[in-house]
Amino acid sequence: MPSRRRPRSGPPLPEPARQPLTVGTAGHIDHGKTALVRALTGRDTDRLAEERRRGMSIELGFAELDLGERRLSLVDVPGHARFVRTMIAGASGIDLFLLVVAADDGPMPQTREHLAVLRALGVEQGVVALTKVDLVDEETRRLAAEEAAALVPAAPLVEVSSLTGEGLEALRETLALVAIEAEQHRRSSFVRPPANQGRTPTAVGGPSDPPVLHVDRVFTIAGHGTVVTGTLWAGPLERGQRVTVLPGGREARVRSLQVHDRPLDVAGAHQRVAVNLAGVGREEVRRGDVVTVPEARVEATYRLDVELLAGAATILAESRVQVHLGTRDSPARVVDLGEGRAQLRLERPLLARRGDRLVVRRIAPPDTLGGGVVEAAVPPRHGAGWEPPTPAAEPDPPPPAAAPDPGPLARRVLAALAADGARPRGAAQLASDLDAERRQVEAAFGELAAAGEVVRAKPDVVFALPAYEKLAELIVALAERDGSTSIAAVRDALGLSRKYAQALLEQLDAELRLRREDDRHIPRQRRLA
Repeated sequence: MPSRRRPRSGPPLPEPARQPLTVGTAGHIDHGKTALVRALTGRDTDRLAEERRRGMSIELGFAELDLGERRLSLVDVPGHARFVRTMIAGASGIDLFLLVVAADDGPMPQTREHLAVLRALGVEQGVVALTKVDLVDEETRRLAAEEAAALVPAAPLVEVSSLTGEGLEALRETLALVAIEAEQHRRSSFVRPPANQGRTPTAVGGPSDPPVLHVDRVFTIAGHGTVVTGTLWAGPLERGQRVTVLPGGREARVRSLQVHDRPLDVAGAHQRVAVNLAGVGREEVRRGDVVTVPEARVEATYRLDVELLAGAATILAESRVQVHLGTRDSPARVVDLGEGRAQLRLERPLLARRGDRLVVRRIAPPDTLGGGVVEAAVPPRHGAGWEPPTPAAEPDPPPPAAAPDPGPLARRVLAALAADGARPRGAAQLASDLDAERRQVEAAFGELAAAGEVVRAKPDVVFALPAYEKLAELIVALAERDGSTSIAAVRDALGLSRKYAQALLEQLDAELRLRREDDRHIPRQRRLA
């Protein structure tokens, strides 16, 4: 069946003008996103055994969508409410959306929240796919189509069945037309206005800008070493190029590049890229890191001045929120600067630059409130009536923010972690010892971290705050005494295993209390000769 509406685009652009684009799925759990991706691309993006066992997406999935005259990178996101954080990481950097609504359900809560995320990120072009039309009668199908169309009136809607193939060709044709519209929008975004014209920062992420890759996966390949993947926010990225991995500052070389399993010498902005890095080990780069170059001016920061472009009133009404930027997130205090602007004082560092888009969510009950654009990535602390200068000195960590009291299990977990001191048990062991489920213990970790009671150096290495601060002081003192320190030095000096020593050093790097150079960690005020 053809689409009910056509995208607002003019005639197709000439082939030489076409640029790489990425499309991201969105929609509620069990509405058929992954099945539709499989029908369109021939690729099953649920690669984990746990995903197949449970019949639901947990992690991001990736495929290439061949539309004949052009190819799109495709990011498939999970639809469960518990994985909105993962959805935001996947949606960051996309150019157009494929919103999936099942005909037998109609729009559901995560349909609407995913739409709120897309609006916060400024993703305006896309297609609505009404799936599972083979499972309903004509009247139900018509009503579901009307409800889905009302969610995004400007987007074309196509009715499809991943099982029978109905509507798939019409969906491909519509995506190709909307891709042209998204390309036109993207091109106009990078026409730089005259200096001082308006307050909103100019768009970043153009094809000639310095490369910025927010990492969403890290793995190793035998004989090749460390591989990271992500959507290239800006480019180009070239084979043989020297890059920096933030926040640690470790230098690396791009050994090779692939885009959807095809080796390339150069990857362009907005492509899905796999980068084989020489000079860094698997344990030295994590999801949430950024692969870039100094010219890109990406900063590790504890504060952001932002212009709120969606949900400003709702965000400013909150004292404390969760901020998502790239593939990282952090709780933050909200300081109203007036005129729809805010300073977000972060509890963990984010990696940002002027012009980046971010998403703001309520912490409890969790919900997407809106988003904005970064005006200044490293501003000093200030209130309303202050005009942000150009980025300046490194920030200092903010004071602890008030948070809801942790629940009974979280208090038991905290007592256990306090007793463990420098060698805290992981979630599986604590679950066994406390007669709880692992997921409950992991949720308790989150409650305690939000309340400022613990430091989560790695997902499963969580220190009670007093123990962490004592260890941090000892490690910084060791680094200051010797000029630098290392995993081996911390391990031997404190009698810890490598796991704990590495987690502590990476946390101190992220907090900007130490700075990494090669395998050494140096006090921030000292440089090696």
